[in-house]
Amino acid sequence: MPHHADPKDSAHLPEDAGIETRAIHAGQAPDPVYGAVAPPIYQTSTFAFASPEQGERRFAGKEEGYIYTRLANPTTRMLEDCVASLEGGHAGIAVASGMGAVSTIFLGLLSQGDHVVMTDTVYGPSRLLLEHDLSRFGIDASFVDTSRTENLQQALRSETRLVFIETPTNPTLRLSDLAACARICHQAGALMVVDNTFASPVLQRPLERGADIVMHSTTKYINGHGDVVGGIIIARTAELHQRLLRARIYFGASMDPHQSWLVLRGLKTLPLRVRAAQDNAQSLARMLEDHPAVRRVIYPGLATHPQRVLASRQMEGPGSMIAFELAGGYEAGKALMTRVRLATLAVSLGGVETLIEHPASMTHAGLSAAELEATGISPALVRLAVGCESLADLEQDLSRALDSL
Repeated sequence: MPHHADPKDSAHLPEDAGIETRAIHAGQAPDPVYGAVAPPIYQTSTFAFASPEQGERRFAGKEEGYIYTRLANPTTRMLEDCVASLEGGHAGIAVASGMGAVSTIFLGLLSQGDHVVMTDTVYGPSRLLLEHDLSRFGIDASFVDTSRTENLQQALRSETRLVFIETPTNPTLRLSDLAACARICHQAGALMVVDNTFASPVLQRPLERGADIVMHSTTKYINGHGDVVGGIIIARTAELHQRLLRARIYFGASMDPHQSWLVLRGLKTLPLRVRAAQDNAQSLARMLEDHPAVRRVIYPGLATHPQRVLASRQMEGPGSMIAFELAGGYEAGKALMTRVRLATLAVSLGGVETLIEHPASMTHAGLSAAELEATGISPALVRLAVGCESLADLEQDLSRALDSL
């Protein structure tokens, strides 16, 4: 039986190991068969048993070990253990995409007649899944601005089972007070789920502030190289982990071993990449704020952000996402996106490359005009996912494009 990663593999780590150290080592150890330092890719669909009795014990849950990759895989397990360590959770569940994580959470925890409260400006498909699909199965949802805790309090019902929060929000960068929201949810008997994709565990760890479940699109910061799609769920407790794992197994959202290996490779540089991109974003946000073609800049690291104090309290940095509105409205935004040369016109975020996009017509195109207005996504809004390029090159690229407007 090939060796697999267990928490004891990280026993050599100091108990208070820094996040940089855990991103590289947690959940992993050199391969005991050949001594490979890089984690092996166990690219297999099934695993051999040493005897019929061993197979029987594993299927009965009386012996640990691998059976079939849809159920568990050693490479994937290393990734799951590493991210769980970074988030401070019980265990991780890797899935095939970020939306696979959202779907697994909903399908694993909700039943007909249940009610969900969701941050109104979450990632568009997360909201649309509830509005257009799960509603067909008798699951109701309310969408509110959770940056105001009174909105969350008022939206809760006796049948509310789940509160799904994204903070900072996509793309308006509003923050929700995680600790306050967790208290409200738990008083009402509801679970709190946080999509932590925008911040990553480097900048924010929701489980430490009372959340029950945290999830990521690993496509973004955790992988960080724009070459693989994936998702991961981390539960606070063993009981929640088992409920979600069962859903992942039966709904078939498992991550492929090679996919897991790629994400695990990217994860090792997560703290370095997040902080480098954040440094760039802080400078670019100030530059944008001073440019006459820009009407408004939304960035938690600016003094003008209304929730800067909350950001400094629950985050370890303002991140690398910037939203800004141009004085010339939508047409100016469209022109800007065609005139930048270094920033790439593409959706997604969290990679080493800088990306620029128009939320109203791209990532949030599924929302109606009224919904876009209610959530603060104006036609003039541009989203900039800042990467790790040279700051001087990014400033030159944006300045030239803005000056041409």
